[in-house]
Amino acid sequence: MSAQAVSPVRPETEVFLGIFRRHPAGVAVVTLRDPVLGHPVGFTATSVISVSADPPTLAFSISRGSSSWPALAAVASVVVNFLDHSAHELSSRFATHGIDRFAGVDWTELDGGEPVLGRASSWVRATIVDRHPTADSALVVARIDHGAVGGEEPLVFYDRGYHRLRSVQPATDRTAGR
Repeated sequence: MSAQAVSPVRPETEVFLGIFRRHPAGVAVVTLRDPVLGHPVGFTATSVISVSADPPTLAFSISRGSSSWPALAAVASVVVNFLDHSAHELSSRFATHGIDRFAGVDWTELDGGEPVLGRASSWVRATIVDRHPTADSALVVARIDHGAVGGEEPLVFYDRGYHRLRSVQPATDRTAGR
């Protein structure tokens, strides 16, 4: 086998990254209790999606190189904490490597040991039903057991920054009165 030159970023990767920088996503923090070490684990996820309403099921992706992956690969349940527009610092904290992400953060623990963040506008406890290794990541599918719904405006990640939503008037309203 001969060695081949490897481009650090392939052209199709640039297209992929460019498209998803321009694709807004809600921001959540996934939390769990490490089943081996016993400490809380959490990471920011902008990949949470609704999969099914019956039964209520969601999914999210995570790099298998993430420091959170070993615990997530072994745990049975997680909490997905959905953040409101004022919680961008909390999102940044749970996306930072090499720190105690829970230090100074208000959180409580469910009966199963999963942390719920005090700043979550909504949250769900979910049982993991499947993990699909895909490329260097994994798609985690989880069935929602219970949770709480808040009414705050969500935090949105778009083009490498945090944003809040702004309503857009329907086209018919914009042309009224002309």
